[in-house]
Amino acid sequence: MTVTTRPPLPAPGDRLGRYTVERVEALPEMQGTLVLLRHELGARHAHVAREDDNLAFGVTFPTVPKDSTGVAHILEHVVLMGSQNYPVADPFFAMLPRSLNTFMNAMTASDWTTYPFSTRNEQDYFNLLGVYLDATFFPLMRYESFRQDGHRFEFETPDDPTSTLKLQGVVYNEMKGAMASAGSVMYRSLGAALYPDLTYANNSGGAPENIPNLTYEDLRAFHAAHYHPSNAFFYTYGTLDLARVLEEIEAHVMSKFSPQTLDVSIPDQPNFDAPRRMEVTYPGTDVERGGQVLVAWKLGLLTDPDANLRWNVLGDVLLGNPAAPLTRPLIESGLGSALADMTGHLDAFRERAFAAGLKGLSAGKADEVEALVLGTLRQLAGEGIDPALIESSLHQFEISQREVSNSGFPYALQVMFRLLGPWLYGGDPVTGLRLEAELERLRADLAAGRVFEPMIERELLDNPHRVTLVLRPDPELMARTEQSERELVERLSADFTGEDHARIVAESLRLKELQEQPSDPSVLPTLTLNDVPATVLRVPYDTETVRRALVGRVPQPTGGLVYLDVQVRLPEVPEDLLGSLPLYAYAVTRSGAAGQDYLALARRIEAVTGGVSASVGVGGQPGDLEALRLSLTFGGKALSRNGGALVEVLRDLIAAPEFTRERLDQLLKQRLAGLKASVVNAGSAYAERLAGAQVSPAARIEEEFSGLTALAALTRIVEGGEAEVDALLSRFGRIRDLILQSEGLLCLTATPEDAALDLVPVTDLFGEGEAVGRPRPGTLAGGPQARLTDSPVAFNAVAWQTVPYTHPDSPALLVLSRLLRSEYLLPELREKGGAYGGSAAFDARAGVFTMSSYRDPHVARTYEVFRDVPTFLAGDLGERELTEAILGASKTLDPLTSPDTAGRLRFFGDQAGYTPEVQEAYKARLLAVTLDDLRRVTAEWLTPERAGYALVAGKDPNAETEALGLRFEVESV
Repeated sequence: MTVTTRPPLPAPGDRLGRYTVERVEALPEMQGTLVLLRHELGARHAHVAREDDNLAFGVTFPTVPKDSTGVAHILEHVVLMGSQNYPVADPFFAMLPRSLNTFMNAMTASDWTTYPFSTRNEQDYFNLLGVYLDATFFPLMRYESFRQDGHRFEFETPDDPTSTLKLQGVVYNEMKGAMASAGSVMYRSLGAALYPDLTYANNSGGAPENIPNLTYEDLRAFHAAHYHPSNAFFYTYGTLDLARVLEEIEAHVMSKFSPQTLDVSIPDQPNFDAPRRMEVTYPGTDVERGGQVLVAWKLGLLTDPDANLRWNVLGDVLLGNPAAPLTRPLIESGLGSALADMTGHLDAFRERAFAAGLKGLSAGKADEVEALVLGTLRQLAGEGIDPALIESSLHQFEISQREVSNSGFPYALQVMFRLLGPWLYGGDPVTGLRLEAELERLRADLAAGRVFEPMIERELLDNPHRVTLVLRPDPELMARTEQSERELVERLSADFTGEDHARIVAESLRLKELQEQPSDPSVLPTLTLNDVPATVLRVPYDTETVRRALVGRVPQPTGGLVYLDVQVRLPEVPEDLLGSLPLYAYAVTRSGAAGQDYLALARRIEAVTGGVSASVGVGGQPGDLEALRLSLTFGGKALSRNGGALVEVLRDLIAAPEFTRERLDQLLKQRLAGLKASVVNAGSAYAERLAGAQVSPAARIEEEFSGLTALAALTRIVEGGEAEVDALLSRFGRIRDLILQSEGLLCLTATPEDAALDLVPVTDLFGEGEAVGRPRPGTLAGGPQARLTDSPVAFNAVAWQTVPYTHPDSPALLVLSRLLRSEYLLPELREKGGAYGGSAAFDARAGVFTMSSYRDPHVARTYEVFRDVPTFLAGDLGERELTEAILGASKTLDPLTSPDTAGRLRFFGDQAGYTPEVQEAYKARLLAVTLDDLRRVTAEWLTPERAGYALVAGKDPNAETEALGLRFEVESV
């Protein structure tokens, strides 16, 4: 990891051009410094100077919609579709393969829109900075872009005005899919319920029935008002020369604007005189277990740092683990199966909220859930909260403040979102990053007496601004919504004349013409293949063999945390245990162990660790797709003072888990509720797994672990009652026995002084045993598979088994996936087809190549697009497209790491055979891939007869697809 010297920082009162430095604040927890500046135009700028090779930028605008037309969301799409300096069709998507970014995106929340990116390459940083600044402040905002991504009328056959008239648009289709999700409906409904007089009562993403009311003129006016420096919050992070960045922003943006005043303030929501109840529905068919009840309160302002800290701690105390005093009675009540969506302390609104409830409910449970929540809180306020629970929560807070990790999301952008919270509403951004003073006051108040019990009494029990939100599945809602859409089209087009029909045809053909025109992204900045590092990260570590365990010790600057991962390589696993392995991994950290029941163990985990986990995986060897192995990995983290306690917790979970029928029944219902809810939001991932299972043994195992096959199996267990749970308990016992016959790989990541932690309690578990097993599953039989769920849009996928990692064709397949995604599938499926997304991916280690679509209004058309890949590749492709595809592919070989993950990836990669030498040879072959290689591997490996097909949709696809020779086996989810 290359670390550059940080430039000197300015002092308060210094002028940098037209910026004034207002404040400079040390951030010792993250070894950084915060510089706050303000521009003469009113723009605010926060710079976090920190020695991190991942550089970040973000510009955020308060956007406060007054209706549910989705103006802020559609604007987010349209501004990224061409700008003054970069007048290409989609500079945002065009930059993805021209960059080595570690993150690029844009996001619309309820009352703000943000455009962040990060990269480890300084030239790339300034390339992206110029594109983002030009896109946000000087977008072309073409009428055709508004029609493509917002909404438009279009005939089913675009040039035939006698065919059916429909509504179309990327955001329109995205929100149709989003509002089929119970979680999305709950989030939108909560805002409307708690803040009925504010912007939060609107659907900032756009309600499908309201999106057609948005006009092009409305969109342009919203941009002119909101996307102005006077309304902008800039953020930069890393080892950047702040003066240089500010000069770039001044030249690109500030020099071209005059001051402007815009009132985007959000007032206080008037308090309710009495609690309220609201009932909402979503398109669900599971009337027995699809309901949710949430009891929610409006709290104080997000700009109060003391209250923020105290409510974060109290939220964790009440709900943070299975033994938490509000979680436990809710789950053990048997009323529902899992905590309701949006449960917890919520900081997504200017005035914070707290909510608790249950999902997995049948109808008519609202009174019981409400009474249980209120009764439990009343009991806690009266009897008091165990001080040990409070101390455990403060311990978790200490870990979160210390940890610097890129795992899951770049740390540089985690910091941005932490300071944005108070900053956007006029509060002190420092309090989002530093809370020492608030923590000291909290500890002093705790020493003097009760703190949280009066908060419960005052801000919850005595607070009339409460809503009980009842979310109910409606099996008829999707059909009614489709009918309402048809009626909306009829109403809006009732007065259309022949001239209007001709205009719609002309606009459709004009849009199609523009979409077909080749775009010249040569005006966009780019990196070259010389910017791709030829080497991969080499992290030093020491190894030792102890009994049947190999231990790797990785010294890293972890800030006083220790991370321990124990990969248990299993012996031969009988076929009947395969599908139980992921259930075991889910249950083992949520049950009891070593004489402690699940409540006692949960409290112990909370008190001495930063969390533990267990997961199941299937791996192979670089040169052999058939050489599979199964493993269970147990992991956790802790402050260094608790390293020994972490080792003991993991030992007990591995060697002495204790499951009971009652607890396992609760856990299975929780998992079922979570998996069912995920299908509508992650349908393309499920379709990809199901398609892959038809062609790849490894993908078949993954499908049994986490796909729709796993969901169906879990449903059978839950519906089978005690007999099925008892049978699963028996299988769990056999799995535990297999674990104790396994080989172990242990990876300890810690500071050099903590790297000698005693691991004997775990290594002693791996004594005599059997050889690592080699599962040999077949592929999923039955041909193309369709799974029906409550979704108005489709998720389509096709998959092929190809070659192992060390095969000469593997790098070409990886490059092909990036080329198809950016140059073919996104234009065909998103721009022309109206799907929210279209993608191609290649899992080089499993050898599985997939193509998929996300929230797609089409089925047959999409499979035609998949089949026409050879025709596309035979077209006019050149060195630009190839270079960009190689750049994009190379990013997957250099994942963003941090001290907690770098050694883990290296150690386990080496043990699996993916050594630096093997990976660097792969990268060298990748950099030499040619266009002829792409055409050749397509013809060799991606043929129709070798493909597996799968989709997730709301209706039987066969009427559409039989003309393609595709007939799907249809089942309901």
